[in-house]
Amino acid sequence: MKFRHFLFLLCVIGVPAHASDKDDISALLHDFLANADKQEAHARFWADDLVYTSSRGTRTDKATIMSGFEQAKDAEPADDDGPTMVYTGEEVDVRLYDDTAVVAFKLVGTPSDESASLYFFNTGTLLKRDNEWRVIAWQATKIPGVE
Repeated sequence: MKFRHFLFLLCVIGVPAHASDKDDISALLHDFLANADKQEAHARFWADDLVYTSSRGTRTDKATIMSGFEQAKDAEPADDDGPTMVYTGEEVDVRLYDDTAVVAFKLVGTPSDESASLYFFNTGTLLKRDNEWRVIAWQATKIPGVE
């Protein structure tokens, strides 16, 4: 009877909590991608100690990303900013390691003018601090041969 009780508690307490973290991270990612043009989305998604390596091979941090929004607010509006981009994540794989998680997925950038979409493999490392998941490291790689 005690073993059954243990299995019941494990299923009720242990598994949903783990699944919940995966669901939380997946929801966080999809919300971020849907709002990638908004400063608030970046403020919530990235940790203050972020290391971001772009597909161009450049490194940046959260402060630099956030300052780009401030600079954009101060800049003169351009006559033609070009097509807007809608980002989605496909083949999302979330792996949990206690208070650390790794998320890997295919990023698809779809331009509003129906020109060719962009495809990248992205991998992020998240850390749970104060009960919130934040990205501490990110790597973006253009998928070869996909135009």
